[in-house]
Amino acid sequence: MNRTVKTFSITLTQELKEQLLHWAQQFHEVVWLDSNEYAGHNHTYEAILAVDAATAVKTDSEGAFRKLDEYQRSTNDWIFGYLSYDLKNDVERLTSENFDGLLFPELYFFQPKRLFLFTETDVELHYLSSTAEDMATDWKNINSLIIPPTEALHIKLRARTSRASYLEKATAMLQHIERGDIYEANLCQEFYADNSDLDPLNAFFHLNSISSPPFATFLKLEGFYALSASPERYLSKIGSKVVSQPIKGTARRHQDPKADSAALAALERDPKERSENIMITDLVRNDLSRIAEKGSVRVDELCKGYTFKQVHQLISTISCNTRPDISAVEVLAQTFPMGSMTGAPKISAMKIIEKLEDAKRGLYSGAIGYITPTGDFDFNVVIRSILFNADKKYVSFSVGGAITAKSLPIAEYEECLVKAAALRKVLENKAS
Repeated sequence: MNRTVKTFSITLTQELKEQLLHWAQQFHEVVWLDSNEYAGHNHTYEAILAVDAATAVKTDSEGAFRKLDEYQRSTNDWIFGYLSYDLKNDVERLTSENFDGLLFPELYFFQPKRLFLFTETDVELHYLSSTAEDMATDWKNINSLIIPPTEALHIKLRARTSRASYLEKATAMLQHIERGDIYEANLCQEFYADNSDLDPLNAFFHLNSISSPPFATFLKLEGFYALSASPERYLSKIGSKVVSQPIKGTARRHQDPKADSAALAALERDPKERSENIMITDLVRNDLSRIAEKGSVRVDELCKGYTFKQVHQLISTISCNTRPDISAVEVLAQTFPMGSMTGAPKISAMKIIEKLEDAKRGLYSGAIGYITPTGDFDFNVVIRSILFNADKKYVSFSVGGAITAKSLPIAEYEECLVKAAALRKVLENKAS
């Protein structure tokens, strides 16, 4: 697909980011991906904005990856969108029967008419021919846009799973581990609010300001919104090289620098946290072996501590070279859902997760990202994210953690609250 390209020299300031996203709200389809200048995650671009669908594909889980593969091949262009967790039902014989308050389509991608690719010094505008004459006017309008004032949100959240119920579910998960059904599984819970007049853009800017993660995302597809402060990469592909960076292992931040450094060091040594991470690293190695050239799967980094504004995390980096006969979408299909949000063995863990959790995950623990015309891609893991159905006025976020044989249910519950803190602060306008 031919695009007209024009380059402007810029500095990607916070003001320009806000101007871009306010300008973008005139369109029904918007994806904003922001690395927040986070070092160490090898982003191809500092940020990307894609708006205004020329074409789109939207479907439930049945045959979803086949439909996406056909769409990607026929479009032969940049496409942006998401894979919901429940596409597990397309790749395995599984079902999703839990309550769904959000009602997002299970897969949704679009081909943007207008595309902005940001580096440290420039922005490239890639417009389809039908809109190419708008490039100069659009860029002028963005830079002259006056950002409107915002108001604090005051949304009262409810827990779908009570503290007592979560502890029971975590105990049940431990019993599955003791019986040998699984080694590890991710147990999640939903916080939600009905009849909510959420200002999605305001909420995203607030969330990003207090988190500044490497995989921040603002997604708007019709009335479906995702406001993500994700620190985690699911999968990227550049040429034949595929990289996964699962996160497992979490510790609180501390205001005192010495205490904070000690917490990070303790996390990197913690046997329980390391075992969580290593189990998922092994699972990812196995997933990648399905699409890799023989002998090319390797662990580049194991259980390395990374610091984010809200928490410390352990991240491992696993890579491989793909076989030449494997398409971009097939790489996604063969490794989805990501190991960090499921467990080991993966299929058994997903069955137990479905039985124990109270809400359908939907886009939570799915992935948002893009595929290029050459089949390169980059997708995050949808965690630390607010999801909103504007038509239903339903707002939701979920948090979870890995249960292993060494887990204490009350400690896992408290870890969930740590992960929820930034999301609650944005929505409820209070510290916790």
